Amino acid sequence: MPDAPGGSGAERVAVCATCGASPPAGEEAAALLTWSRGSENGREVWTCAACSRRHLRSIEGKLDSAWW
Repeated sequence: MPDAPGGSGAERVAVCATCGASPPAGEEAAALLTWSRGSENGREVWTCAACSRRHLRSIEGKLDSAWW
């Protein structure tokens, strides 16, 4: 799986923090382009494209994911 851009190499896209979905095998690099990356409680979290669309207003409003 590719490293996150600008990351230390330790952080990788693994699962959606909201629904638990994983990128299809061999498509991890595409996930970096379509998934959303955020920071919660000092850790990097990823959200799949479907969950990002579903919770767009909450993400833009910087609401804690516990609220959505």
